[in-house]
Amino acid sequence: MRRYVTLRSRNGRFHIQLEKRALWIMGGLTLALLIMGVMSVGWGDTYVHPWEVLRAIWGRGSGDYDFILYRLRFPRALTGVLVGAALGIAGAVLQGIIRNPLASPDILGITGGASVAAVTFIAYGGAVLSIQWLPVAAVAGALVVSLLVYILAWKDGVTPIRLVLVGIGLASAMSSITTLMLVMSSSFTAGKAYIWLTGSVYGASWNNVYTMLIAVVICTPLVLYFSRSLNTQELGDDVATGLGVEVQRHRVMLLLLSVILAGTAVAVAGAIGFVGLIAPHIARRWVGRSMGSLTLVSALVGGLLVYLADLLARTAFYPIDIPAGIFTAGVGAPFFLYLLLQRRNRH
Repeated sequence: MRRYVTLRSRNGRFHIQLEKRALWIMGGLTLALLIMGVMSVGWGDTYVHPWEVLRAIWGRGSGDYDFILYRLRFPRALTGVLVGAALGIAGAVLQGIIRNPLASPDILGITGGASVAAVTFIAYGGAVLSIQWLPVAAVAGALVVSLLVYILAWKDGVTPIRLVLVGIGLASAMSSITTLMLVMSSSFTAGKAYIWLTGSVYGASWNNVYTMLIAVVICTPLVLYFSRSLNTQELGDDVATGLGVEVQRHRVMLLLLSVILAGTAVAVAGAIGFVGLIAPHIARRWVGRSMGSLTLVSALVGGLLVYLADLLARTAFYPIDIPAGIFTAGVGAPFFLYLLLQRRNRH
């Protein structure tokens, strides 16, 4: 019995090989997301029965809950899933590039760069430009910091260890700059920025869904295209180069894709931390290290994590709506410490 399923484009230039076990896991995660979404999207101050939710999805609802479902809960749920998917893929890519399971967008400064740009926009640009430009500002900030990380880490090429060390240093610098701007801003602006920095999909609109959907739909196939290169890079740069992989060029492209995904997620939902760290680890335990399967499963796990965090944020302390980032940090920080202790014991 064949263990793998190969998906090919018509011209044969693009193909990806997935284990059948990974396909079953992806199917199970997708089903879990759908069932959980139908069951829980109706929870809240106004309860909507799952059957009514299903009818609304198919456009046959009674109309009594259209405003609650279509304007409030559906966009929020979909935004959470797409933000988690983007962070999960970005984390898997960064861990593959750096060959370090502790890598993630927040630890390497990508989230920090997006946060500095977003807080600057909120504090100084909001009165001049429309809030719709916030995602552009956040992605630009992430790109600038990532470029700076790459330049500072360059020495006859970029090695994973230099990349992670420079990234951690710049992440600390970005955090300090963000704190300084919050201290120097007015109380209203600081409060608004602080809520955004905590990470929340509260008030998400269909525009947020479309923004995230474009980023995920464009970047995911490109990450899958470079997945074979990432698999080869795990053998080491010298071996990968010997096998014909253009290591530095592919590394730049993959870093750019992870920046776009993480920057867009931060722009839409704020600094929801640790999802890019946790999701690839869970996915790796289920499907192994093959980047094709790992990318897709990381996306689904990330989407499920953010959706669950936002569900708790919306319902656990009602009528107070807690930022989802508090729950992801509450799980992610101990998980990060566990990984550190685990790696220390190995050495």
